[in-house]
Amino acid sequence: MSTVTRMRPRRPRRPDSLGGRAAVVGIGATAFSKDSGRSELALAAEAVRAALADAGLTPADVDGLVTFTMDTSPETAVAQATGMGELTFFSRVHYGGGAACATVQQAALAVAAGVAEVVVCYRAFNERSDRRFGAGVRRREPTAEGVALGWALPFGLLTPASWVAMGARRYLHTYGLEPEVFGHVAVTDRRYAAANPAAYFHGRPITLADHAASRWIVEPLRLLDCCQETDGGQALVVTSVERARTLPHPPAVIVAAAQGAGRGQEQMTSFYRDDLTGLPETGVVARQLWETSGLTPDHIDVGILYDHFTPYVLMQLEEFGFCAPGEGGAFVAEDALPLNTHGGQLGEAYLHGMNGIAEAVRQVRGSSVNQVSGVEHVLVTAGTGVPTSGLLLGADG
Repeated sequence: MSTVTRMRPRRPRRPDSLGGRAAVVGIGATAFSKDSGRSELALAAEAVRAALADAGLTPADVDGLVTFTMDTSPETAVAQATGMGELTFFSRVHYGGGAACATVQQAALAVAAGVAEVVVCYRAFNERSDRRFGAGVRRREPTAEGVALGWALPFGLLTPASWVAMGARRYLHTYGLEPEVFGHVAVTDRRYAAANPAAYFHGRPITLADHAASRWIVEPLRLLDCCQETDGGQALVVTSVERARTLPHPPAVIVAAAQGAGRGQEQMTSFYRDDLTGLPETGVVARQLWETSGLTPDHIDVGILYDHFTPYVLMQLEEFGFCAPGEGGAFVAEDALPLNTHGGQLGEAYLHGMNGIAEAVRQVRGSSVNQVSGVEHVLVTAGTGVPTSGLLLGADG
């Protein structure tokens, strides 16, 4: 078995005054479906109202909003639809699923800086019944960012699955593995989803044999290596830790938050790096989270890892230092860390990772349907293969 030594520069530890100053105090979602029959704005408004109700707050309390650049529901429209008043902060984060944890980081920064007191992060789309990411690249407007796709599209690499398949194939070749190693992630996600009434695959676990029998999408990825397409919305409420202590639920304190882009970064087509077997952008996030929090992998009780495609879950575990390069599959097979206890995007719903943050909050509160005992710290990651973000959430005190 050959190995790859990743030589990446380590930046000196930077002062970070963000940790411990803000918390997630409310979570809310719509039903997760394949055909919502409603507008994306209606989904966003429902999720936001549910999150505020969960937090014991009202729309009038909100003075900040954060979402994805890809979201079709503008902040002003959401504010009007939910009955909010004046806004003093609004922000959007780019790069698809890579924005998920960064929306919470933006909210926490606004709260810590005093430019807003209650910030709601939201994401809503009809990704199954309307725009389907898996349908390929169509009618794309020319952009500098899109130029990189000119090296992939003419050769048939038209979908996210085909882009990820390149790195997945190299990973298997480098470490002498077979595609079945990815099945451990799918089986784990579906096991947790089977016990989650909110999950699309509630009551439907799978086996490694089911994974191996599922049809090829783009070799070495099978159908059960690929996340769902979902209609729905998810929202999160962020405020100061001091205010959080006056609200109904135990706060999920934002211990650390980070964004990261690697050298030579593109959007899921970074094929010209020296090493295709890892995720350098995740490494950037991992170093920041560990350094600014003072925590290590040994402190993590639950991992909520972005699982749009199973190979990247293994690579994330390796980048964060839970196991050595090439050993992610064995780590998952051993159940060494509870992963994606809501069922993940493979089992619960694909909401660009926002539903994973909600599950992390439930684990900290002690209210997950697949609750892990004694949770103190949860790691959450965002989209991979793109500039990304991450969170460490923890119990208060």
